[in-house]
Amino acid sequence: MENTSVPLVYEVGPRDGLQNEKEPVATADKIAFVDRLSRAGLPVIEVTAFVSPTWVPQMADAEAVLAGITRRPGTRYTALVPNERGLARALAAGVDEVAVFAAASETFSRRNINQSIDASIDAYAGVVRTAGAAGLRVRGYLSTSFGCPFEGDVPIARVVELTRRLIDIGVYEVAVSDTIGIAHPGQVRAVLTELTAAVPTAQLALHFHDTRGTALANVLASLDFGIRTFDASAGGLGGCPYAPGAAGNLATEDLLYLLHGLGMARDVSIDDVCAAAAPLEAVVGHPLPSRYLQARQASARRRDD
Repeated sequence: MENTSVPLVYEVGPRDGLQNEKEPVATADKIAFVDRLSRAGLPVIEVTAFVSPTWVPQMADAEAVLAGITRRPGTRYTALVPNERGLARALAAGVDEVAVFAAASETFSRRNINQSIDASIDAYAGVVRTAGAAGLRVRGYLSTSFGCPFEGDVPIARVVELTRRLIDIGVYEVAVSDTIGIAHPGQVRAVLTELTAAVPTAQLALHFHDTRGTALANVLASLDFGIRTFDASAGGLGGCPYAPGAAGNLATEDLLYLLHGLGMARDVSIDDVCAAAAPLEAVVGHPLPSRYLQARQASARRRDD
């Protein structure tokens, strides 16, 4: 294992978790959510996205959310940006770092950001340069790394090539993403065998969705390769508009239960993450998918009976 550092939970709930909710979430509720996550001790929280409100109306209040949160020392507050215009907004709002998002599937890239893969990476090179000049690091997402809703299988060689291209333009880390929740441990091992031979393990993160109930198994498979950064969303919120009815992101509580059981990531409080997520049920108007949270709530109800 090349990277033996303590596992890092990269919290994406306020951005990736909320952006697909159909009903608007009030700015005050988003701020309160981020503040509760901060109190849980999470090292990174992706707060929002500086994207067009026409395409992602849920993120229209990005500036207001960042202005309203209480920043905890030791937590990095990040945001997604699609281009230099979004980066300028993020810089003005005082983010700690930003992220860009490419895809491993040409069709998905054009459907999601209306650009070819090559055009998107060329544009992101400019974002990275501008961010670097302002003292900000840039993270990269690589969507559809394990399968595309339009093209099906995605060649591992393409995932390796695009991961290297993102690192070559200056991103500090690539979150290799299972956008539609299709990955299984055998596939994860196959992808990581080739990726870790070509890219330093410390520059890789994994972003799993739990569509088919394999997210935690995929985390276990990734740990064997020395991967130590995993994206997760409190309550299991999120999903993908190209996988209708699918479960959301890997739930932060579920990930922490696994990692705590392995003696890892104990500096993040699972109780506080549950307390951060639970109030969102009333906000979004539906149950949260997190298995740990559901079990905890069921136990509480039994005690009250």
